[in-house]
Parts: sequence; structure tokens; C-alpha cells
Amino acid sequence: MESVVTVGLDGSPGSLAAARWAADEADKRRCTLRLLHAWPMLAPEPANATSKVDQNYWAKRLVHTARAELQAGHPALTVVGSLVAEDAQDALLQAAQESEMIVLGSRGLGTVESYFLGDVSMPIVAHAARPVVLVRAEGRRGVGARPAPESPVVVALKLNGSCDGLLDFAFHSAAAREVPLVVVHGRSVPLHARVPWGLDHGVTQEMTRDAQQELNRVLQPWSEKYPQVEVTDSILLSSPAKAVVHATEGSGLLVVGRRAHRHGVAAHLGPVANAAIHHGRCPVAVVPYA
Repeated sequence: MESVVTVGLDGSPGSLAAARWAADEADKRRCTLRLLHAWPMLAPEPANATSKVDQNYWAKRLVHTARAELQAGHPALTVVGSLVAEDAQDALLQAAQESEMIVLGSRGLGTVESYFLGDVSMPIVAHAARPVVLVRAEGRRGVGARPAPESPVVVALKLNGSCDGLLDFAFHSAAAREVPLVVVHGRSVPLHARVPWGLDHGVTQEMTRDAQQELNRVLQPWSEKYPQVEVTDSILLSSPAKAVVHATEGSGLLVVGRRAHRHGVAAHLGPVANAAIHHGRCPVAVVPYA
């Protein structure tokens, strides 16, 4: 089956930034790029849509303009447009079944620089069968600006559950970019390690040693599968959410996991994924795991 990267396109600055990121990613992965614009009021297939008051005219113009820009920047990339007369959430969740990933745009909120996720984005992040990448519109102080080509991929690892899908996506992403992979693992210090003068170094050293052994065991088969990827790890004895957000500074892509949900179950993301989505300073890939 043909590999496809699908990006949701609605004409907003966030979706256009997402389309540019998705084009770069599809080119690196040698995938087809699909520009998906969904709106329930689109006409099925009119004979011609030349009137500027026709929703189909503007929808086609939106997709055509984006496609022309992306094709010019990536001549070898196959870019296809797709107009779907459906609810955007339903269309994107369906597209996820047939895609390597879904890419969505978002924007920062004021001084806190967090992501704004609308009614469409959050259910897709929580329920899509494939990874969902969130890309910010280019904003002030470099937030949302394209990372440098050599910026590493960062993956947040919990170590207390299945992480094969997460590591597969992270290693593949680093290999496609030809950049290093940084594995971040955060552990909160237990109460018994806190003493009046700070932390019990005996306890913290043991925690770090145990975490390092677990990381080595988990990463070994993936390093053997992707020998070209330079891997470094970072073990931080602090809130995992804080450790992950800190690691996004200067990174090209942050990869986090979220537990897979059935479509009927209320959307819920863990604290690490939530922190990464709202406060990370680079594109964030949310990968479902069992």
C-alpha cells in the first residue's frame, strides 16, 4: 500500500505551517503528501465551480494554492489534493486509517506560548489510529519557526509499558532526517529520598542506575535495527512532564506517547503528552500505544 502523509488544510496560518512541515516530512520518508480539506457543505462534484460565491471554488483554490507552493519546494514529491464533504473530525480520523501520520496546525496562546487545540484537533490527537503531529504557525520569538535541519529528534520514554510503536516512530524519524535521537526519561523523586538538607544521594544514585539499565535494555534492539542513528539519553530526576518540556528547546521534533482509546471513549491524554502539546517549543508527534 502506498505510504501517505495527510495534513488537515483549512487556510489558517497554523494549517499552512503544518502543510509545509508535512511536505518536508513526506519528502524525507518518500511518501505521498495528501492535502485534506473537509467541510460538510461542499457540493458532491459540480460540473464547474467558477463562481466566487461557491464554497467549492474557494476550497479548490485553497488546496490548489497550497499544492503549487509545496510542489515548487519539493519537485520530486507527489502532492494530491482531497476535498471531502464531511465533518473535518470524521474525515481526518478516517484518513488516519490510511496514512503514516496526520499533521495538524495550531497556534500559540499569548505569553504562555501554549498550543491552542480546537474542537477538531483534540479528538483527533486522542483517537487517531496513527501518530498525529502538531505544528505551530510561525510566531514571535521563534516559536513555530522551522527547526534547523540538524536539530535532533527527542522521544519521551516512560519504561513502564509498551513502547515499541513510540520507538519505531522516533528512530524512523531520526533516520529519515539523518539527525541524532535523544531519549528523555524523567522520574519523580520519592518522598523518602527527600531529607532536610536536600536529597539522599544514595537513593538518587540508585534510581539513576536502575533507570539507565532499563533504558539500555529497551534501546538495544532499536539501536541494532537503526545503527546509523546516534542515540543519547537523558535521565532527569524531576517531574517527567517538566523534563520533556525542557528537552524541546532546540529540538526538531518531540515524540510522546498516549494510550490508545476507542472512538467512543472520552478524549484523555496523560500529563506528559499534555505538557508537551501545550508547552513544547517544537513540533510534537503524539503516538498511540496499546
